[in-house]
Amino acid sequence: MPRAPAGAGRRSGRRRAAAGRAGAGTRATATVPHRRPPSGSAVGVAQATVHYTFGTKEDLYREVMEHLTAELIAQVERAAPKDAGFEETIAALAGSLWRAVREPASGQQLLIELTMLALRTPSLDAARQGHYRGVIEVTARLVTEAAERTGYRLVQPAETVARFFVAGFDGLMLQVLCVPDEAAERVGLNALVSATLALAGGRLELMDVPLD
Repeated sequence: MPRAPAGAGRRSGRRRAAAGRAGAGTRATATVPHRRPPSGSAVGVAQATVHYTFGTKEDLYREVMEHLTAELIAQVERAAPKDAGFEETIAALAGSLWRAVREPASGQQLLIELTMLALRTPSLDAARQGHYRGVIEVTARLVTEAAERTGYRLVQPAETVARFFVAGFDGLMLQVLCVPDEAAERVGLNALVSATLALAGGRLELMDVPLD
């Protein structure tokens, strides 16, 4: 059966549909490539639909990652306050992201799972790198815009600040998924935002860690 043509509107619709299915049906079906489903089963139908619409599982994963990344970036951009101070802006961005992490329907857990899968799947390298580049770039841009708007002097480059924040935030997300502790997570999030602000403003004393 030939693959369906993919126009711009259809591509966007497919991404939304894929993200909606991936958390349940697709995660349970397309991620098990070597198990043959019973004839006529719902699993078999789902797999046939996936292959007809997306061609391969990698195509599906790539589309879902791109869709979830675009949604995440849009959410971060919407959360940026227009008239708050620099510190309040960074805190607001962190709070918005954290609410998404705590919301099961946000797709954050699925995005983490797909990112881990992409590390082991060479054909998904571009999707994985695009996801991280996009998140870091938009974070750095928002940091820069907040600093310019408020007259805040960045001691470290905005990209360095963004990478630090994203790395710490990813660690907190994994803890939520693996060993959740709401009280400890709140302390960790507050500490991450405080450390990010201290790094940006040159108040964080950097220890020279030996790597040899």
